[in-house]
Amino acid sequence: MEEARNVPLRKGPGPRAGETAELSESAWAIVLFCVVCGAVAGALLPLLARLLLSLPWAPLKGPAELLTSVPEPALTLGTVAVGALGGLLLGFTAVHESLSVRVTGTHLALTIRDSTQEFPREDVDVLFRDGKQLVALSPSGLELAREPCGLSWRRLADTLTAHGWTWAEQDPYHADFRRWVPGTPGLPAGADALLRARAQARRHEDDAADARELRGELLRLGVVVRDEDKRQYWRIVDG
Repeated sequence: MEEARNVPLRKGPGPRAGETAELSESAWAIVLFCVVCGAVAGALLPLLARLLLSLPWAPLKGPAELLTSVPEPALTLGTVAVGALGGLLLGFTAVHESLSVRVTGTHLALTIRDSTQEFPREDVDVLFRDGKQLVALSPSGLELAREPCGLSWRRLADTLTAHGWTWAEQDPYHADFRRWVPGTPGLPAGADALLRARAQARRHEDDAADARELRGELLRLGVVVRDEDKRQYWRIVDG
């Protein structure tokens, strides 16, 4: 694949028997960051409410007047507390959505949203970064995993290659993708309808799980999907 695709690959020296590396984002750092951001937003809320009242054309003056009717320092203390609580909840959600990676010379495990995908080394041909996502491909080119990743990419690549896994600087099949438009020829039966449904789901944040499920359905048909802004690109896996 390296010669045919002309893609830079980093190959490790081979499996390290018995050695395990685990990479994950600091839960405390994520939660603390979200709490601080929430508290700062809460502290600024009274100032923004007063600014809103000073503008004759501004909307939502009723809620702003109600908010500023609370005397200080209770107003600022209250908004800071509410903001910090909101940040705490957001932080716990972010931790739940963060990716952790466990790697040995023979197995790779990706854990996110209380779900773990584990792959033996022979099932994974190459791993690479696609935007903010970690992608694993099989020897046939089928996409095994695509997960959002907040880890240090350099540290992740170094850890994987140190344990014998192959890391690519970009998608080895990048040139094979074609932009999808409704009615695109060359797709397997049913794939165009799935891409239509997925395009609709991607327009709404609440349908992210639906878009993910439809990606899986497309993979079952041998169609790999790559997103770029609001556009979908596809390629067929041979064999």
